[in-house]
Amino acid sequence: MRRLLNFLYTLITVAVIAAAGVSYYLYASFTGSGPSTDDKTLVIPKGSGVAEIAGILKTENVIDDTRIFQLGVRLLSGNKPLIAGEYVFPKGISASGAMGIMIAGKSITHRLTIPEGLTVREVLELVSSAPLLDGPLPPERPAEGTLLPETYRFLRGESRASIIARMREDMSKVLAEEWEKRDRSILVKTPEEAVALASVVEKETAQADERARIAGVFYNRLKKGMPLQSDPTVIFAVTLGTRKLNRGVTYDDLKTDSPYNTYLVKGLPPGPIANPGRDALHAVMHPQSHKELYFVADGTGGHAFAATLDEHNKNVAAWRKIQKAQQTQ
Repeated sequence: MRRLLNFLYTLITVAVIAAAGVSYYLYASFTGSGPSTDDKTLVIPKGSGVAEIAGILKTENVIDDTRIFQLGVRLLSGNKPLIAGEYVFPKGISASGAMGIMIAGKSITHRLTIPEGLTVREVLELVSSAPLLDGPLPPERPAEGTLLPETYRFLRGESRASIIARMREDMSKVLAEEWEKRDRSILVKTPEEAVALASVVEKETAQADERARIAGVFYNRLKKGMPLQSDPTVIFAVTLGTRKLNRGVTYDDLKTDSPYNTYLVKGLPPGPIANPGRDALHAVMHPQSHKELYFVADGTGGHAFAATLDEHNKNVAAWRKIQKAQQTQ
């Protein structure tokens, strides 16, 4: 009996030591440096199980052993799921570290920049052509002026419809914020009118320091009952935002019978002609106070402003000389 007990004791001791050794080996393998010698950017598809993820990591040389990875996840993940997404796995990362990245869901974010002043058609084209987005555009075409130009962050595979929804939500939020803080003396009476005028300002200039000044010109013209006479509104009257004009505005264009033609119709256009950015909205809500009624391109990317027609005609003559010189060159 004594010999049997000694044998059993020895056997148990050996088994415990062996189990401890195996456990240490497995833990060290799971937490030790992995085989990759470069950073790896990998996509873990939606619906992937632990075995499938282990296979991807093994194929890409992020981990050494799929079985150790699966066992480590089963024992040490705390039952937290591995989240699908696009990840960067740093070189030499351990299997445990790879698991941690996916549990935290630290996916790579991408950017899509929507410039100010694009029409809805142009915005939809950008979103549709973004290769890392997924799915169709929303079935309902957004109204002009309802999408906020901004740089949007997104994850690979995010739906195009969700990006458009974010643009609409952001425009509603920004418009509400700017309208609440507006100069109460401005002539526009509704947020919708503010967006319409902001879209004209946005199309007239790309220079930030001119927006409030141009807004002031348009307000001065509205006060005097003068038409806005904005070329971008004529372009929209001709194209209705469905295409680019791809040429200059002609005298025939100025005769286009449309409520958007501010050469023929006094007051604001019936709706936005593009999607204005936050700065253009702010400029319309807080216009510069002055007596100027006219502006024309000055050849530098900006504009020459004038309070009288005589002064404006001189600026126009100077601009035509610049145009003639450019055409000659």
